[in-house]
Amino acid sequence: MADTDHHHDHDDTPCESALQELYLYLDGELTPQKRSIIKSHLDDCNPCFEAFDFEAELRIVISKHCRDEVPDSLRERVARELEAIDERPAEA
Repeated sequence: MADTDHHHDHDDTPCESALQELYLYLDGELTPQKRSIIKSHLDDCNPCFEAFDFEAELRIVISKHCRDEVPDSLRERVARELEAIDERPAEA
């Protein structure tokens, strides 16, 4: 997954907030206003866009190639990514 431990400022939406909403954005479960805010952030923030792009591509691969069974290598990769997210210190 893209490096999301970057430190730069955004006027409206911090990276952590945008990334927390990423799955809802991909699932189309945000209000139009919130979707617009996240889209604007992704347009302006390359590291967050890379995380979005990875997740979007992962969904495409899964939908095309993993209809019946997810390969162990993919399960392991996803598990590692989730563990890495859980281990990151919370920003104050």
